Amino acid sequence: MICFILNPNSGNKSNRYRMGILEKLQKIPNSQLYITQYPGHAKEIVQKLINEHKATRIVAIGGDGTVNEIGACVQGTNIALGIIPIGSGNGLARHLGISMQFNKALKQALQGNEHLIDTLSWNDKPFFCTAGIGFDAEVASKFARGNGRGLLNYIKATLQTFKTYQSTKLNLANGELADLFSLTIANANQYGNNAFISPFSNLQDAQFEVVKIKKGNIWQIGQLGISLFLKTINKQHIVDIFSTDSFEIRVAIGTKFHLDGEGLRTEDEIIKIKIFAKNLKIII
Repeated sequence: MICFILNPNSGNKSNRYRMGILEKLQKIPNSQLYITQYPGHAKEIVQKLINEHKATRIVAIGGDGTVNEIGACVQGTNIALGIIPIGSGNGLARHLGISMQFNKALKQALQGNEHLIDTLSWNDKPFFCTAGIGFDAEVASKFARGNGRGLLNYIKATLQTFKTYQSTKLNLANGELADLFSLTIANANQYGNNAFISPFSNLQDAQFEVVKIKKGNIWQIGQLGISLFLKTINKQHIVDIFSTDSFEIRVAIGTKFHLDGEGLRTEDEIIKIKIFAKNLKIII
């Protein structure tokens, strides 16, 4: 059975658009539709489906946060994860070439092939697209506190953060004390909205990329923003990107970070990033 899990709060689509989604999903044979009602509800639904052996495919309808919540439960199982992106960034879906149009994405979820991709963990917290400390984490925090969703609200949060943000201090595993604009761990090649933080990341190479961005002047940061969308961030002088299969950093407890766009705060001083090769069955 194919099970659809819809997060009705993802993105900024109209109620009419959402009603159209519901009508189409309810007509699909041999399927079941679940609608989340509160944070963490998707996890509860998936765990119940796993325990009852009801689902062969689970399709997440939402943004990267919804995909993260569902993917964290089905990784390491034989259940395949499909994605119908209706969120603000949709980073993993864009990397995978999944359509941003509902009808096409639905067809991909129903008829697509199953492939195994790598997953990562931030200590004990799984993620699939990107994680980071610094500027992008501050933006994620501000965006989460805002009243709206969608690209325009994300741009607004970015500009507001830039006005006051300075830098983030952290210790790297090699003993280096770094004072960075941002540090990103990339499994996929982008944050979302085709902002490519790590243009050459591969979801199936058993490695991830560490993107260190040094502090820069206004001109350099402006160039940095443009290069994200031109897929040329690796050519910027204040950017250093390298690949690895493990990474460790030390930060102050309470430091802001994000996992797949969700703003969080660290609960441990030592952060260990690990990769799990071909750990999630995905439909593309």
